[in-house]
Amino acid sequence: MDKKKLTAYLVTSLIVSVAVLVGCTFFGTADITFTQTCQILLNKMFGLFSEEVAALGSKGTIVWLLRFPRALLAFLVGGTLSLCGGVYQAIFKNPMADPYVLGISSGAAFGATIGMVFNVSGSFLGQNMTSVLAFLFATVTVFFVYNIAKVGRSAHITSLLLSGTAVSQFLTAIISFLMLIYTTDMKKIYSWTLGSFSAKSWSHVILVIPYIIIGSIIIFTYCRDLDIIMLGDDTAIRYGVNTEKTKKTLFLVTALTMSACVSVSGIIGFVGLISPHIVRLFTGPKHKVLLPFSFLFGGVVMCVCDTIARSILGSEIPVGIVTAIIGAPFFIYLLRAKKTEVM
Repeated sequence: MDKKKLTAYLVTSLIVSVAVLVGCTFFGTADITFTQTCQILLNKMFGLFSEEVAALGSKGTIVWLLRFPRALLAFLVGGTLSLCGGVYQAIFKNPMADPYVLGISSGAAFGATIGMVFNVSGSFLGQNMTSVLAFLFATVTVFFVYNIAKVGRSAHITSLLLSGTAVSQFLTAIISFLMLIYTTDMKKIYSWTLGSFSAKSWSHVILVIPYIIIGSIIIFTYCRDLDIIMLGDDTAIRYGVNTEKTKKTLFLVTALTMSACVSVSGIIGFVGLISPHIVRLFTGPKHKVLLPFSFLFGGVVMCVCDTIARSILGSEIPVGIVTAIIGAPFFIYLLRAKKTEVM
């Protein structure tokens, strides 16, 4: 892709991302106009429209403390899912690889289930123990899966996939068993496993931002290595890429980043799987372009899906339901289109 086209895509993507963030912040049941929403955001960020915002009273609180952090968190989580999805599809050389391939989702769900059924109380860094346990178990599960698959100093990709699947199925079975025993908590557990941004605040945004920023920076430094790894491990070694070190680093970084996101949002499928595929149609396979655009696209998709989830019915539904309803048919369409091209 030439520089002019890339610049145009980047500018357009950034404008669309900001517009979607503001639009999703504006949308809600409270009687707040789009102009008022913009004034409140500009006031909080840059100190503009002070008199106008002061006259709005509680509307400023609704926009800044309730709507905007929720929209921003949805954007960040969606972007991170897509970013990690692109990384895993490269490492595993598998178009069906998603951010949860190493058991992160099942580990997080198991941790959250433990917190719910045993009513673990308390908080850590402003987060309730359900989120804390989800983070801890997601991280531990990834390292457990990696160590199962490791032979000597390295872990074969196929072994990682099989280990991740086996551990995920095992933890899912335990979760199902706990849900049968603790039926009063079944609805809470089920809702968590479908993902939601309900009642999220700035504390949740502040929790995930360091992981996302540091994780994204590290991932972007490995874009060239990911391009070469896609050609095969033998080719990568000939080009001087330490494939095992690269994979270990990326597994560690993505595990910590994903664990932080899943701990505050629950499990949300399809966004991390389909976003890199869609973006690849426009940007091509080079990861220094693919990954940043996947982040922006995934963030926009998640924001829109979350807005639909809280407005489509009289009561809010888990956002994972919306992403599945939208994502599954679209992914099938992409598979059919690709099949037609091959034929």
